[in-house]
Amino acid sequence: MKVRIGIDVGGTFTDVVVIDGKSHELVGQLKFPTSHAAKEGVALGIVTALERAMAEFNLRAEDVAFIAHSTTQATNALLEGDVAEVGVVGIGSGSAFSPERWLAKRATLVPPIALTASKSLSAHQAFVSAGNGKAEAEMDAAIHALSEKGVRVIVASEAFGVDQTEREDFVAKRAKAHGLLATSGHEVSSLYGLRVRTRTAVINAAILPKMVETADMTESCVKATGIRAPLMIMRSDGGVMSVAEVHRRPILTMLSGPAAGIAGALMHERVSDGIFIEVGGTSADISVIRDGSPATRPARLNGHRMYLNTLDVRTLGVGGGSMIRVAPGDTTNLISDVGPRSAHIAGLGYVCFAEPDEFLNAEVELIQPTPSDAADHAVIRTASGKRYAMTTTCAANLLGLVEASHFAFGKKESAERAFKLLADNFGASLSPEAIAEQVLTAGCRKIAATIEELIAEYHLLRDQVVLIGGGGGAASLVPFTARLMGLQHRIARNAEVISPIGVAMAMVRDTVERNIVDPSPEDILKVRREAAEAAIAAGAVADSIEVQVEVDKRRNLVRATAMGTTELRRRDEEQSGSSIAQCFEAAARSMQSNQNEVKLVAETASHLVFTGSQQTKSFFGLFHSVRQLLRVVDRTGVVRLQRGKALVTDTTLSRIQETLEQAVESLTDYGDAGRTIPDIFILYGARIANFSGLADLEQVTALVEVELQSLDPATKLVVIACPKQV
Repeated sequence: MKVRIGIDVGGTFTDVVVIDGKSHELVGQLKFPTSHAAKEGVALGIVTALERAMAEFNLRAEDVAFIAHSTTQATNALLEGDVAEVGVVGIGSGSAFSPERWLAKRATLVPPIALTASKSLSAHQAFVSAGNGKAEAEMDAAIHALSEKGVRVIVASEAFGVDQTEREDFVAKRAKAHGLLATSGHEVSSLYGLRVRTRTAVINAAILPKMVETADMTESCVKATGIRAPLMIMRSDGGVMSVAEVHRRPILTMLSGPAAGIAGALMHERVSDGIFIEVGGTSADISVIRDGSPATRPARLNGHRMYLNTLDVRTLGVGGGSMIRVAPGDTTNLISDVGPRSAHIAGLGYVCFAEPDEFLNAEVELIQPTPSDAADHAVIRTASGKRYAMTTTCAANLLGLVEASHFAFGKKESAERAFKLLADNFGASLSPEAIAEQVLTAGCRKIAATIEELIAEYHLLRDQVVLIGGGGGAASLVPFTARLMGLQHRIARNAEVISPIGVAMAMVRDTVERNIVDPSPEDILKVRREAAEAAIAAGAVADSIEVQVEVDKRRNLVRATAMGTTELRRRDEEQSGSSIAQCFEAAARSMQSNQNEVKLVAETASHLVFTGSQQTKSFFGLFHSVRQLLRVVDRTGVVRLQRGKALVTDTTLSRIQETLEQAVESLTDYGDAGRTIPDIFILYGARIANFSGLADLEQVTALVEVELQSLDPATKLVVIACPKQV
């Protein structure tokens, strides 16, 4: 049996899972405390996790086909101020007093970036001229001077360095010759904007030594076990990259913890569209998934913009272990708040995980979990003097929202006794169930408010929103939140280890961005090739790579995202199929329609295309409206694409140009923003090729030609055109 191993290094615990490489089912899981004090740091935890997994599940080195881990190290280093001394070699051209040189010098001077209350990230600057015959000598002298100041990492940054990389590369090469680590502006971003690009490179440089040391140490330990599969590291956008890529861009591992959970939702739970909520003991991470891809946004560090796209994850201080806070003077609304302090931070167990008899002759106390907290956190002190926290998990168990199969399942009777003690202590004429309702309402309203923001921000159709819960505390908060908002929900399989599963299942991913005014098809194809090559360099097998291109005319931005696997065999090809009836059922369920109202309008070897309609009533039922719907379902019964109105056409390779022209002509919108062509998707074989981010038919045609050039002329194609989504 070939297996995939995923290791999620959290702040409190390190989780490891073993996944069957063929069926992609969970073989086993382990959990133990994360190592912080050891001189090897988090590397020790990763290696220990691997060794225990190999022994526990009787694995040989040759059984491991894939191994990867997530890490909070980059984020923690910045949050804790544990960074290296950085020096910037700014490179300018022109005379000593030219505006170009003056602007370049200012743009490569990075002001201090606050990391903690007492620590900042500062970068020493040296500036050299690129326009004289002594430039190389000046660069050497600048590097030496910075080294004398204690600098460990050099950043080379030049205006338009993304177009002319030679001088940045030279500085980096000379810095390494001086025994220093180095990075450059064009390595971290290919976007114009010298100031932001330099700042991003400085942040990348500050964490470079620690990240490289850990990555190398971990890789050498993995190799020592005889495992031949390359070690991969989780990225902040939900993909993985190689150790060699960590040497260049460790900044890409920021926020890889939340990214791991989303990757698990995509690959293990196979979520196509929904809002994913990963609930831990202390916090909840909330993110949007659309068309099988997570929403992303530009990253910021304490308000400073960076050229780095990360998953759009909203983190709230409410989790399965959030403690309840009381308002003693109000016997009607006893619960004043829930969280952000958790039982884990306070070092307390949950009442619902204790035996009911422990609460005989017990008392309620109000405590300060930490010196900075208010003394309004309610706990139960038993006759033996042991304290237990009343948490959101206890409230959910009391209300019967947690099923026996869920990780958060506890003892309802224990929770009931504790909440009755709370009511009696404060003279509240409330049942234990009523108090539990107040607890979950206080906690879940915070989650609901964030979900409402995401629905509005991403223009999601409310009746299509499904909440998917992951993490050990998912059942504690997600069902009640869904009930509060009138939304559908489900708890992911193996929710408590969804993050390490995401690590084990993740694909290699890389993104290339370019600022191009009015890009030609040749420009777009060039960016597409760069993204594919970057994914290959990061460890993806060339034949597995898929590339999606977006063109943002307003920002003159072309973005290409390439994804691929580290092995040729694709998961979708290995899965056993569902019957067509089951696929009909999946489409109807997604459309919230009766199956007899759903039609199968096209199919390929791997996908079925369904259309249907949904009738809605408004103004007390006096008005009716009908919305057209489309669903693309793979043959395992998973919805892979959902849209409203759409034009679906069966075609062949010889007629593809004609089909595209007709689709664009039929659905092009002419509005205040000008001409907007429809989103185009082409289905063939096992693929859904996405051309939805493009601005005109010429761009679509050029990319379609590249995408389909190797196909047999007889290959059946399905073209789907939809009015462009906002």
